[in-house]
Amino acid sequence: MSRNTAFSVLCSLALLSGAAAAEDRFITFDYPGATSTTSWGVNAEGVVVGSYVDSSGSTHGFLLREGKFTSVDYPGAVYTSAQGINTQGDIVGCHIEDATRIPNSIGCHGFLLHQGAFISVDAPGKYGTMAVRINDAGQIVGCVHDDTGPGGTMSNDGLHAVRYSNGAFTQLSMGMTMDYSLTADGSVTTGIVMMDGVTHGYLSRGDTVVPFDFPFAALTNPFDMTPSGDTIVGGYIDRANATHGFLLRLGDSSGAFGGLTGPFEFITIDYPGATRTVARGINPRGDVVGNYVDAAGKTHGFFLSAVGAVIVGGPPSSSPNQSQ
Repeated sequence: MSRNTAFSVLCSLALLSGAAAAEDRFITFDYPGATSTTSWGVNAEGVVVGSYVDSSGSTHGFLLREGKFTSVDYPGAVYTSAQGINTQGDIVGCHIEDATRIPNSIGCHGFLLHQGAFISVDAPGKYGTMAVRINDAGQIVGCVHDDTGPGGTMSNDGLHAVRYSNGAFTQLSMGMTMDYSLTADGSVTTGIVMMDGVTHGYLSRGDTVVPFDFPFAALTNPFDMTPSGDTIVGGYIDRANATHGFLLRLGDSSGAFGGLTGPFEFITIDYPGATRTVARGINPRGDVVGNYVDAAGKTHGFFLSAVGAVIVGGPPSSSPNQSQ
């Protein structure tokens, strides 16, 4: 299917720098004993999923609910990352079974964790599948690899965004794309696209794909979108090579993408005192999760509350691998 691809840098905007709005609150958290913690997704109830690295250097997924951590490990895997969660508590992510493939995404397998049971989500005939988000309708988005590059490494030309719905995969025809999120009805997706050697964000609806950039950024990488499709979060690299989180409010996005009228509002998200911040997930009420790097070089998870305090932290759960 041919696609009408319109390159559009959204420039009719109000640009704010620094941290997000003053009424929002940052809360930091770490999986107990972890050397690194990254939060990837958050659902409507404020339940967070992500990944952590333990003291031996192994990567595991985690679930954080009502102040209690639960480790998420795909059976037999040497690497697990939990990336998305819907209102029902279904979790999607990826796992790797071959240690030589870490951290290469070639050889990564998608999974769905539903009511405590793991279900494989692998696109047939592909070298790797990453399941990144799931909506309440059970639709999953992510990416697949068609082939490998030199030495079995990732080949950008063979990376495609995909949707998994009703047992079937649908692939975005553009090369070097990834789907990171989708609206509640699945009509709009957002992700990254590589064009002219530069990474941009994009919105996709039907046959229309509209790339966008954070103003004056060297790289823009969105990670999530609200189910209504009106707000996007992600990370960008500025011209000084510093990494920041961002929030993009699209205003009236009900029309065709080629005719977006705005207003568009980009907001920089920086955890106070951090050397690097990335916003990776957002829920319907506007809570944002992600990770930041402190002055000592350690990575922590954060929860940026849009409505007030939440309870995070606490000891690991005694019942691993359970999403309920």
